[in-house]
This record gives sequence, structure tokens and C-alpha cells, in this order.
Amino acid sequence: MGQDEIERNMGVQPLDGIMTEHEVTNHALVTASTEPMTHKAVQRARKGRRLTKHMKQRMADALTLLMKQQGKEIERPWVVKDLFNY
Repeated sequence: MGQDEIERNMGVQPLDGIMTEHEVTNHALVTASTEPMTHKAVQRARKGRRLTKHMKQRMADALTLLMKQQGKEIERPWVVKDLFNY
């Protein structure tokens, strides 16, 4: 791998653990999103494939909205730093 290449595989992300803990499916997250999001994007996010800043923010917003829809208590809205370690 050359110096100019960006590492794209970041390993399983905190998003995956949070979704598993709260029993949230990829489909539920896509459905909850108010902005366009695909099942493939959610799967890529969980496995640690690099996403754009905008898409990471969409994931955080959708997860916060979904938790509210399910009536689950959260201390504060999810932010990108909570869900991704890159």
C-alpha cells in the first residue's frame, strides 16, 4: 500500500455494538432516517468501511430518532464520536 492510499477498513465500529445492544436492525435504522440512507451504507458503517462525514452524521441522527420513536431513554442525542472511532 502506497503512502497516498487511505486505509478504508477500520474494523467493527461502536455503532455495531450499540445497535446490537438495543436490538436495532439495519432496516429499522434506514426506515427511521429522514434523509436518504441505504441498507448497504448501514452495513458498511457497522463493519468499519470509511464513510463521508455527512453519512456518519445521518447515522447518528437516524439512531437518535429511532430511539425516541421506540420510547427508549437516552441521556443526549448520539453524535458521530459515539458511533465511530475514526
